[in-house]
Amino acid sequence: MIPEVPRLATVVVCEDDPVTLELLCDHLEADRFSTLAAPSASDALRLCHYNQPDLMLLDLRLPDASGLDVLREIRSTDGATGRYDPLLPVIVVTGRTTEADLLRGFAEGADDYITKPFHLAEVAARIRSVLGRRDPRREGPRRVGEIFIDPSRREVRVGDRRVKLANKEFALLRTLACEPTRVFGKDELLRDVWGYRSMGRTRTLDSHASRLRRKLDPDAGRYVVNCWGVGYRLIDG
Repeated sequence: MIPEVPRLATVVVCEDDPVTLELLCDHLEADRFSTLAAPSASDALRLCHYNQPDLMLLDLRLPDASGLDVLREIRSTDGATGRYDPLLPVIVVTGRTTEADLLRGFAEGADDYITKPFHLAEVAARIRSVLGRRDPRREGPRRVGEIFIDPSRREVRVGDRRVKLANKEFALLRTLACEPTRVFGKDELLRDVWGYRSMGRTRTLDSHASRLRRKLDPDAGRYVVNCWGVGYRLIDG
């Protein structure tokens, strides 16, 4: 039996031309990325909401909206709503080649800008580069004690038991697991997971941490530790 090859990341490919969309998805799959095809702006936003991708390739000319509107919607998301990840890496892929178009894309929050026609190998290389520099927590499968986390599949297991987590619970676990011996401050977690600029008087973090703790260990509530007055950390139980 041939072993399954682990995926590097999940990429939403938003492109309205069917041939280009299929070509990009096929070649990225061959380069060990999981792809989610989005032929329209509404498809792209839906996939970003429900599938927690690691990155999006975004065309600017779409049948139902401008790609810049999609980018603005993601970047302006209030982290507390949980609808999109405001820090999602986005690479614009477009036929618009003027300096004004490029500057406009970066001004709206694009992480990189690829013009058509492009080389497929360059697209994969740009994706790896953006993922590597934008967020070091976006990485392959990780194990912390009995907890196994696979970001590309959005899969969590405790021992042999699979655990189903909501979007923000998964994002919180993933953040804590990147440095499982460190205490993450509450303001730091609210900024990185929810996009809050200031902590305020919200109980969002505490309620999500409580639910995550119960899901990981319904009996004893191990793994997610509340360090009173400071924040949270993850232990291997």
